[in-house]
Amino acid sequence: MAIRSQFDEQLSELHQQLLTMGMMVEEAVFKSVKSLSEKDEELAQAIVSGDKAINDAEVSIEKTCFSLLALQQPVGSDLRRIATTLKVATDLERMADHAVSIAETTITLKNETYAKPLIDIPKMGELVQKIVRDAITAYIQLDHKGAYTIAQQDDAIDDKYRKVFSELIEMMSKDQKLISQATHLLLVAQYLERIGDYATNICEWIVYMEAGQIVELNN
Repeated sequence: MAIRSQFDEQLSELHQQLLTMGMMVEEAVFKSVKSLSEKDEELAQAIVSGDKAINDAEVSIEKTCFSLLALQQPVGSDLRRIATTLKVATDLERMADHAVSIAETTITLKNETYAKPLIDIPKMGELVQKIVRDAITAYIQLDHKGAYTIAQQDDAIDDKYRKVFSELIEMMSKDQKLISQATHLLLVAQYLERIGDYATNICEWIVYMEAGQIVELNN
């Protein structure tokens, strides 16, 4: 009983580590888009510098997971929870890398005037921030049923991405001078779309963790 109690406490600490990492990533995504919209180079630099803390968080989670696997030798649902935590931490780290790429775009475009005000990319950023937040919440609450609904949010992100893509391609076709800027903004939209995909991946892992089934939610 004492061993099980200790194991449950360690799992709880592991979940807290992942929650903290998730909050850091969500903030990085939000601030990266904010830096781009407001041409805030200082904020962008802070996101780039802050990526080390997120990477360190992933390493810490991995160490905790491997320690639990080695010392506790979990099976069944306990093993799935630890394996899922490893997968989720990896997806979060990849999201953070995309946030850094967006921040680096801010720095690249800092001296350029945008051809038109950024409207859809910030809206896309809001959708992405929400799905990341909701996916992490579902993980902490072990809400595999809610994960299905959360994954559907990615459809709106994909719709917004297609709209941004179409507008930027049209912009480049009309004015070749805007090709460089539009290409950078296209990549930003792609980064956000990928973050949405990673959030959907987390939803899939939640279903696996709780139901023991591997499902495809990102069609």
